[in-house]
Amino acid sequence: MAENPIRYSIITEKNPREILMLRGNGCKWRRCTFCDYHLDFSRDEEANYKLNIEEIRKVTGLYHKLEVINSGSFCDLDHRTMNDILNVCRNKQIDEIHFETHWMHREEIATLRETFARIGVSVKLKIGVETFDENFRETIYRKGMPGASPEDIAAYCDEVCLLFGVSGQTVESMQYDIETGLKYFERVCVNIMVDNSTKIKPDPEVIRAFTEELYPRYKDDPRVDILLNNTDFGVGGEKQ
Repeated sequence: MAENPIRYSIITEKNPREILMLRGNGCKWRRCTFCDYHLDFSRDEEANYKLNIEEIRKVTGLYHKLEVINSGSFCDLDHRTMNDILNVCRNKQIDEIHFETHWMHREEIATLRETFARIGVSVKLKIGVETFDENFRETIYRKGMPGASPEDIAAYCDEVCLLFGVSGQTVESMQYDIETGLKYFERVCVNIMVDNSTKIKPDPEVIRAFTEELYPRYKDDPRVDILLNNTDFGVGGEKQ
């Protein structure tokens, strides 16, 4: 994570939308073995709100769609930040908003949907599944989703994130994950593992196999986002 990251961007291809990377009080799971994104947090609610409102003010309503990410789940954002997100949706004619969540917060999703529905905004929930191979998901990635089937997850969430480029994955396993995601969910976001501060490291051979055999098959699919670098949505990189 950059020290002074870009937090607002515009995605112009595949489901065009504005995107905000806000800051919350921290992921409550924080055990995923591959993730150091959760370090982008603060317990200082006033500081978080000051940072977040500056970014929220940049939203123009260009595509009437907004994605909000925050290194954890939607419920990690403070109350005033959520109110300002509601207000910007109302004032900029946003009719669809995307949030992220961890499985542990699934029972809070209905209330979130209801809150935004009151102002005519449809909520799309994205969840980091990383893989539908439960053994790999729970023993290697430690996602905290034991027993959760694709059908179970789809009962709460609309979109899934997958993580590829790790030792033990194959072309067949990665294709299975993408096809399962497309079967049960509206959209699939494929993230390629990049080197970070965790013990999980990218496997160049797995990444090569994905890039040569699977990337050409899915790169033009309008329901599949592929992030070869974790800053490809335009947020997270260092401000110049």
